[in-house]
Amino acid sequence: MTLEELLETENIKQLRIKYSHYFDGKKIEELSDLFTEDAICEFGPDYGGDWIGRDSIRENFQRYADGEGPPYGVLHAVTNPMIEIKSETIAHGRWYLHDLMTQEGQKNTQILYGIYDDVYKKVFGRWLIYRTRIDFLWPKRKVGPPRTF
Repeated sequence: MTLEELLETENIKQLRIKYSHYFDGKKIEELSDLFTEDAICEFGPDYGGDWIGRDSIRENFQRYADGEGPPYGVLHAVTNPMIEIKSETIAHGRWYLHDLMTQEGQKNTQILYGIYDDVYKKVFGRWLIYRTRIDFLWPKRKVGPPRTF
């Protein structure tokens, strides 16, 4: 790995970490700005289906934020990043997702476990999320096919 690839990988890590902080903190404008204009969120029928385009992504995240209680009532903990730089403008990443409820009085804090499968695009020198999918592992198992490039 070159120094440039290492720096690009770190920029992508920061992108996914910002996603979790902004979503959990209900900072929807900042969250939606992490996506390309033509981005697609592939969350499956149990979680709103495909959200196509930044405006749709913003509206759907706002709807979820409005229904989830206080900021940081849910935590999207992402770990084990596996990032591959495919070209100067395309990268692929996979992250473990631990989705946890933090509100007082919850007997079971686990919401779901999954794997984010992302495609990133570099637009005007900035890495953004172009496609994201959650491969659900628990409590329901629904894993998509591997992405090909």
